[in-house]
Amino acid sequence: MFIIYYFKRKCNINYKLFVSNLRKKYLKKIKLRNINFMGKTKTAVKPVLGKVLTGALAGFLNGLFGGGGGMIVVPCLTFILAYEEKKAHATAILIILPLSVLSGILYFTLGSVDYTVAANVTAGVTLGGIIGALFLKKLNGKVVAVIFSALMAAAGVKMLFF
Repeated sequence: MFIIYYFKRKCNINYKLFVSNLRKKYLKKIKLRNINFMGKTKTAVKPVLGKVLTGALAGFLNGLFGGGGGMIVVPCLTFILAYEEKKAHATAILIILPLSVLSGILYFTLGSVDYTVAANVTAGVTLGGIIGALFLKKLNGKVVAVIFSALMAAAGVKMLFF
């Protein structure tokens, strides 16, 4: 998703033409729709198909890596389904809960859980989640997008180089 966004912004690629060509070549059965997104017309995948594909991708990656579903769900909701940024983040939290519970049960049954770390981190995550949700309510959607993008970029650089 970020590759499409990058090329759209930096290289002046016509997004609708790109999606149309991609659809013709690979995704002939996927129907697109035009919606009004922050005052601009945007092409998005039909809701049901986009939601199912987003969920399948997030579930697969969450099971594979043991987390990170939000890093997939938020961009999918904003770029594929054209959700408003704050709504995408709030929805992602609710989507990730059952994903995390199921993945956690699987890792628990495999004996891969450090209980002392899990208990301490859970306490911090609960408090941080409450505070973060309150801040999300007050922040502008553009600010949320910038913070989220910066965190994803920093995490990617850290994993690649440090």
